[in-house]
Amino acid sequence: MAKKQKQTVNKDDSVTLKDQLNADVLAKLKAAKQSLVAEEQAKEEERQAKLAFERKQREKNMSFEELLEKYGDKGSKF
Repeated sequence: MAKKQKQTVNKDDSVTLKDQLNADVLAKLKAAKQSLVAEEQAKEEERQAKLAFERKQREKNMSFEELLEKYGDKGSKF
């Protein structure tokens, strides 16, 4: 019987996905990733602005009693 030879694979010899892709395809994927990141940042900024606006509107529409409960005697006298 013949002996079975073990195949060893070095880390340097392994082929990665980056090696298999064309540079053009890789560039397109990176551009798509950047556009998605920019879109997410824009959505987050819009959400933060909306929350700040809603917070100001709630405080603007508070009754005197609610304002007194929230701030009490903390305000200045003048």
